[in-house]
Amino acid sequence: MADQLSPDEKFDLITRNLQEVLGEEKLKQVLQERELKVYWGTATTGKPHVAYFVPMSKIADFLKAGCEVTILFADLHAYLDNMKAPWELLELRVKYYEQVIKAMLESIGVPLEKLKFVKGTDYQLSREYTLDVYRLSSMVTEHDAKKAGAEVVKQVEHPLLSGLLYPGLQALDEEYLKVDAQFGGVDQRKIFTLAEKYLPSLGYAKRAHLMNPMVPGLTGAKMSSSEEESKIDLLDSREDVKKKLKKAFCEPGNIQNNGVLSFVKYVLFPLHGDFCIKRDPKWGGDKIYTVFEDVEKDFAEEMIHPGDLKASVEVALNQLLEPIRKKFALPELRKLTNLAYPDPSKTRKGGKAGGGGGGEDDELVPSRLDIRVGKIISVEKHPDADSLYLEKIDVGEAEPRTVVSGLVAYISQEDLQDRMVLMLCNLKPQKMLSFVLRVEPLDPPEGSSAGDRVFVEGYESGKPDDRLNPKKKVWEKLQVDLKISDECVAQWKDKQLMTKLGQITCKTLKGGNIS
Repeated sequence: MADQLSPDEKFDLITRNLQEVLGEEKLKQVLQERELKVYWGTATTGKPHVAYFVPMSKIADFLKAGCEVTILFADLHAYLDNMKAPWELLELRVKYYEQVIKAMLESIGVPLEKLKFVKGTDYQLSREYTLDVYRLSSMVTEHDAKKAGAEVVKQVEHPLLSGLLYPGLQALDEEYLKVDAQFGGVDQRKIFTLAEKYLPSLGYAKRAHLMNPMVPGLTGAKMSSSEEESKIDLLDSREDVKKKLKKAFCEPGNIQNNGVLSFVKYVLFPLHGDFCIKRDPKWGGDKIYTVFEDVEKDFAEEMIHPGDLKASVEVALNQLLEPIRKKFALPELRKLTNLAYPDPSKTRKGGKAGGGGGGEDDELVPSRLDIRVGKIISVEKHPDADSLYLEKIDVGEAEPRTVVSGLVAYISQEDLQDRMVLMLCNLKPQKMLSFVLRVEPLDPPEGSSAGDRVFVEGYESGKPDDRLNPKKKVWEKLQVDLKISDECVAQWKDKQLMTKLGQITCKTLKGGNIS
């Protein structure tokens, strides 16, 4: 097909459905002379989900346009991004990503022989690359590095140096992969502009950048590997796909932040060129659309019911997922999946009494936190600070624990007396933490008793560390993902905080951070 396309036709195919292109003239110039060389990189962190079909469908476009395409499995980046992938799992996750990405490409009919697959650490640990990292670090300011990674690198209160290196390494990859353009989501725009600014300073050419829009997840926000309810996993069963689509945000007539409609636009139409709405004959029967804008228009005018849209996407999606499910039903790939993504409740090692818990190689999982229900048995003003309370809290032990809280400005001593609260009990004694939501304590379920264990849904069986090692900042790293949902339910990465009696909640503050 590519031999029959003009340079302008190739450009149109390469750039269709993209949100933004930086360096259009460079692309056109290259296409006048030869085929374009482009790369797409993915950090090997959480399991790929169905939103990965969006870049896969663009890779199909690139190949149809005659591009030379490289897929980078960015294992070192996965580690640098706040250690999202533990070092000992990097190799296994690269193997998983390679198998699942290839299975996705095969399911949409992309010939693998036209692709080049590269692992980051195959060249990123070389002498030349390492020297360029040092050269780049002598030019890039902390401000520019932090700004470049703001939408990609996990943001925490005290960022690690590794996260500041991440954008620079991604910029260098353009040179070491010898490409004309890098392809990614529009969330990477700041990294792309950093590359355009600094690569010429190293004597390297400025590359073009191709950016996909960010596809909303099933909840209406960005689809994320770490947010279970926002995504459909590539290995989800038909029943799970049906259940998740049924719960997906798809308000009648609303075409904004509609993940179901976006999947039709950015995956199904580019792959198939049409889309069939399946519905009962009494409602007009099946209708085939050949232009996405007509689907969008009919949905906006409520000519398409959300239930019919979801059911039709379910059929098309299962057709894409079925070859992947079959491939990963093989024993060797089931084993690889379990090794690359071990069950968190089975990876904890027994800690030694008085020690830091399960050892240095434990995964960063919420079951390491010893969170309990506590009952405030006495409250008094701190003798050295009028803005603080000194509270004694029963957490089901022989003696109450004493904590300092900053709730004086918000809650009276009388209202705190005998109140049930949440306590993090495996910090050092002087750093005992009472969970609050800005100005409002979290509420355990009615009927809770002092000492009741609080756990994150799905992590019930994990064993808490005897004491959290402050040097490893386990609490600080887990705390950034503790939030309050719009339903006023406490969550960690969209999984509920619970006791045996039910959910942990707050009274009024939706969307707040827990600290």
